[in-house]
Amino acid sequence: MASSAAFEAKICAPADLPARLAGLPRPLVFTNGCFDVLHRGHVTYLAQARMLGMSLLVAVNSDASVRRLGKGLDRPINALDDRMAVLAALESVSLVTWFDEDTPLERVMASRPDILVKGGDWPVETIVGARETLSWGGAVHSIPFIHQRSTTALVEKIKRL
Repeated sequence: MASSAAFEAKICAPADLPARLAGLPRPLVFTNGCFDVLHRGHVTYLAQARMLGMSLLVAVNSDASVRRLGKGLDRPINALDDRMAVLAALESVSLVTWFDEDTPLERVMASRPDILVKGGDWPVETIVGARETLSWGGAVHSIPFIHQRSTTALVEKIKRL
């Protein structure tokens, strides 16, 4: 019996972003990443990001984009559709989209977030889209890590088992 879970309605093609974003309450928070193997650090970070606004848009690296990041030949472990579905199931996430480019700048420009966030390993001045977001009066935040977790470290741990 194949039926789509309700949360999958949160997955949005890039071309449909303007229409879908129009229905979300502002302020809009934007973040992006691979989110390959979701862990406690990810879900805590996403919950913190959502608390900065009324809606959270997550842009996910495509499989090809993840591979170009040099995280290893075996990455991503989970395919894009699976990564987006898991993110969409989270209460803190309002909408999920993807990008195939090396950076999410096109999605930042299309969504014009009120708040742009990345994890604490990103200084504000290096966050892609920061200059643009600040130019239209938005804010940019680097959210400090509470739980020191890493998908790369988790993968390495599994390989040692």
